Amino acid sequence: MVAARLGKEPSMALSDTQLVVLSAACQRSDRSVYPLPAGLPGGAAAKVLGALLKQELIKEVQAKREDTVWREDKKRGQLTLRATPAAFKALGIDPTEAAAGEAEKERDTAEAEGINARLVPDPSREPQPVAETDRGQRPRRRAEIEGKTRTDTKQARLIAMLERPEGATIEEIATALAWQPHTVRGAIAGALKKKLGLSVASENDDVRGRVYRIIE
Repeated sequence: MVAARLGKEPSMALSDTQLVVLSAACQRSDRSVYPLPAGLPGGAAAKVLGALLKQELIKEVQAKREDTVWREDKKRGQLTLRATPAAFKALGIDPTEAAAGEAEKERDTAEAEGINARLVPDPSREPQPVAETDRGQRPRRRAEIEGKTRTDTKQARLIAMLERPEGATIEEIATALAWQPHTVRGAIAGALKKKLGLSVASENDDVRGRVYRIIE
């Protein structure tokens, strides 16, 4: 797995999975490590989190009722995990910028929920026939996406780049959106895959490097 060199300490190396976990935690208002990326097995998750704990990029804190429990301690009780200030420094993230990004995501979510609520069918009305696409019964993916996210956000621009036939690399997206590479990875793994349920595939291009695309 490709490792990225971060911070000023040459010994600090994070894998792509560790980057996604840490980046997502730093962008949450409570700095919670949970939820973890979908599809991460329990054994692999323990290894990833153990490495981040060892580097003091995350820490154990007492879990609240709504928190996911990392482990139970006889003296401290149930514990969960939070990103530390060192995580922001290692990723090169400004905490103020991260808070602003979280606020923007919350606005996007609220807007999407409002749109979805307006789209809930009225049971008193007769069901309308589903419009067919040029390829038969397959739904219009663009219409579905636009119903879940605003069109004037960086998330919408990210989706548009990944829907192009040529796709986009992490570096191309980072340049276009003025994001850090770890932020791009976190957005693909979190906002697109988990929240919107989009399928994002990647393949290696001899010229451009690893290219990402949204697939059917």
